[in-house]
Amino acid sequence: MTSKPIFIQHANQLITVSGGTERPLTKEKMNTLQIIEDGSIWLEDGLVKAVDETKELNRQFASRMNEAIILDAKGKIVLPGLIDPHTHIVYAGSRENEFNMRLNGATYMEIMNNGGGIHATTTKTRAASHNELLEESKKRLNSFLKHGVTTIEAKSGYGLDWETEKKQLEVAKQLNEEHVIDVVRTFMGAHAVPANYKENPDEFVRIVIDEMLPEVAKYNLAEFNDVFCERGVFTPEQSRRILEAGKNYGLIPKIHADEIEPYEGAELAAEVGAISADHLLRVSDQGIKKMADKGVIGVLLPGTAFFLMADSARGRKMIDEGVPVALSTDCNPGSSPTTSLPFIMNLACMKMGMTPAEAIVACTINAAHAINRGKEIGSLEVGKKADVVMMDVPNYMQLQYHYGMNHTDTVIKNGKIVIEGGQLCHIN
Repeated sequence: MTSKPIFIQHANQLITVSGGTERPLTKEKMNTLQIIEDGSIWLEDGLVKAVDETKELNRQFASRMNEAIILDAKGKIVLPGLIDPHTHIVYAGSRENEFNMRLNGATYMEIMNNGGGIHATTTKTRAASHNELLEESKKRLNSFLKHGVTTIEAKSGYGLDWETEKKQLEVAKQLNEEHVIDVVRTFMGAHAVPANYKENPDEFVRIVIDEMLPEVAKYNLAEFNDVFCERGVFTPEQSRRILEAGKNYGLIPKIHADEIEPYEGAELAAEVGAISADHLLRVSDQGIKKMADKGVIGVLLPGTAFFLMADSARGRKMIDEGVPVALSTDCNPGSSPTTSLPFIMNLACMKMGMTPAEAIVACTINAAHAINRGKEIGSLEVGKKADVVMMDVPNYMQLQYHYGMNHTDTVIKNGKIVIEGGQLCHIN
């Protein structure tokens, strides 16, 4: 990869998504993209150095054109690198058999309570070596990159014992060091109650709090602490204890909330100061109001609802009520085995009533805030990381109009070209 400056010029639309660096965008601001027609951007030293109309940057950098790699974006759009703020990419195995079971009428919770679901992946992840998990996860990261994603969050949670939870987090840490995609780590030891603690879940909660969380902090393995607050998994009271304990170790709370039924997860997220509440398929009106009041980001996962053949979250209502909304694949082997964030944007428009502009905001600046990175990434503004994606469509509306397609042409990560013509190039 070269360290030369990169000059992208003549973009049909250069979508900066500016104006949300200090806080995520809400309400009508989510539907107002900052667009420069015939736009250009100069990238140097891994950062955005200038953004403006092509004629202006041609004048400004006229004496340096011979130094730069020049990319012609005529007929294309340019936007910030996409950000996925909720994934479970470090795992072993596959669960296509459960897909068939669900097609024949079994529910997600029925499968999980009979030893499938999270428990099935836990068994395979425990058995996998560090290197096996690393190689499987790298393949998934490469696929994310081909779809224009430059930063993701990765959760543990397929261990449910410290040895495997640590292994997952260490793999995620190595991925961040070795792969071009930035990988942000979340500890999710409270992803499910292990079978051997089914009759005494409070003891497992104690283990998470007293034994796992101190080790996460000791080895600096994660930035966030997540819990699956759901009937039959962890109660709101248990979830509160886990999230408050994590705060004592400097871990920022996240929460899997109100996915299967209303369970006061959104309300809890607001009360504990969570940075985000995720899923929210069955969130209450009161939960939406509390999230809006406290600025909790709603990370919506329409691919999960689609794959589980469930009704989608009320994205339109959340935005109208003032909740800052982000989008994610929820990439995992059981309920959303996809790496296509562009398809998630399609679903957000078709299944949750979001506009094409809102979908872009939700996958860029608002997603950046959902992982505490709003000041570094998520928009094309001077001083931010040079994470840029060029899509082979003439305007941003066509990203959603031509649904189910990958329009990614070029991806630049930290000022270096890593996808060109839709193909991987020179990545670790």
